Amino acid sequence: MLAIERAVCDSDYGGTSWTTRVEADNIGAWLGLAPGRRLLDLGAGSGWPGLYLARRSGCEVTLTDLPVDGLQAAKQRAARDGLSTACDLVAADGVSLPFANRSFDAVQHADVLCCLTSKRDVLAECRRVVRDGATMVFTVISVTSGLGREEHDRAMAAGAPFKVESRLYPELLARTGWRLTETIELTAQYVRSLRQMIGEEMARKAALVDLLNEAEVADKLARRQRTLAALQDGLLRRDLYVASAEWE
Repeated sequence: MLAIERAVCDSDYGGTSWTTRVEADNIGAWLGLAPGRRLLDLGAGSGWPGLYLARRSGCEVTLTDLPVDGLQAAKQRAARDGLSTACDLVAADGVSLPFANRSFDAVQHADVLCCLTSKRDVLAECRRVVRDGATMVFTVISVTSGLGREEHDRAMAAGAPFKVESRLYPELLARTGWRLTETIELTAQYVRSLRQMIGEEMARKAALVDLLNEAEVADKLARRQRTLAALQDGLLRRDLYVASAEWE
């Protein structure tokens, strides 16, 4: 699994997002991370790219997620990378973060909102726990706006379970105290990564079957193929949003 992740994303954290190392470096630059600054990584899983950003920038990072399996892996990786004193791990739901107002200087989440139902509540909580003027960067997979009923249904059946149309994200940000400063479409990169992922998994299919089981591997590959077909037909897209916390 790590070999596949290295080939596709140039990382080896056991991550589940589609964030590549190039994207992670760009995210760190947009967030303005540096020693003494505090980063919140929402839905952090096993720590990619939050731990990587902390190691690169010297910032402090708080990783949050549910369930805790990924955080346990992140704890081990933080210790291995010498980040134990610069990293907090908190089992928390994104709609009810256990942090005081204005606790963080920056927040990032990678392909998380498309897997959550209460998107507005999560964005509002992110705004609550950051200081005025803080930056949030996130990537998300969404349904292309303006599709017909049949195409929309096909898009919803592919990929993450709780996707919404891409046009809704600027509206959600505006309603939760964020000012959208930049939107970058990453669909082409996502297609390349997905094709490479399928190729790597096919090449290592026997090993994956030993690790998982034949039915699970077959289902995984079928789901990836459906997502790839939807992307190629323009039904899905992946975007990166940069937003600034409005001054209150």
